[in-house]
Amino acid sequence: MAVNKVYPDAKAALAGLLRDDMTIMAGGFGLCGIPATLIAAIRDSGVKGLTVVSNNAGIDEAGLGILLQTRQIRKMISSYVGENATFARQYLAGELEIEFNPQGTLAERIRAGGAGIPAFFTPTGVGTEIAKGKETREFDGKTYLMERGLVADLAIIHAWKGDSEGNLVYRLTARNFNPIMATAARVTVAEVEHLVAPGEIAADTIVTPGIFVQRLVKLDHVEKHIEQRTTRKRAA
Repeated sequence: MAVNKVYPDAKAALAGLLRDDMTIMAGGFGLCGIPATLIAAIRDSGVKGLTVVSNNAGIDEAGLGILLQTRQIRKMISSYVGENATFARQYLAGELEIEFNPQGTLAERIRAGGAGIPAFFTPTGVGTEIAKGKETREFDGKTYLMERGLVADLAIIHAWKGDSEGNLVYRLTARNFNPIMATAARVTVAEVEHLVAPGEIAADTIVTPGIFVQRLVKLDHVEKHIEQRTTRKRAA
């Protein structure tokens, strides 16, 4: 019996999945490859007390920044937050909890969660603030820090192309955290720029197999913001 994974819009794709105080993984790096439409639907739902796992928190007017503005996020598990003034203001005021991670550690925590690995040891962070309260162990004369794998209630991700069975392909840098997050949540919802029929994506180009994706929404319009626009002067 075929399962219909394609939903008419982001609100429908998230129906029945959202609740207060849940943990959500949100793909993206800066503003590249972020599930912006799904984030907006979460904002509109009004859920609050969220713990969000994401490399960063977008900027004030885009990405996860819009959930910070509405104070729907209680805690961020991130590696970089430097572009978001709202993030900094809420953190310094004691209104937002932050669990900082070295970027590679964050990626491995997510990957480990998706692979069913509850914890692993890494030398990154030993002897720093990151290590406070965490177990350390010595291997071959070197000290390592124990980090826990991460598993979320929901992952929201963005893909360039997908088929109706949930197989996904990403484009360039927009691949970033999206594939590992798809494996590390109890339910994964993907927004896709191009939706095609099963078989139209060559099997050896699929990055995320459909087994990891429960729901899909096709985007009618994609607005891609530029986080830091850098240009050179025109020649005289």
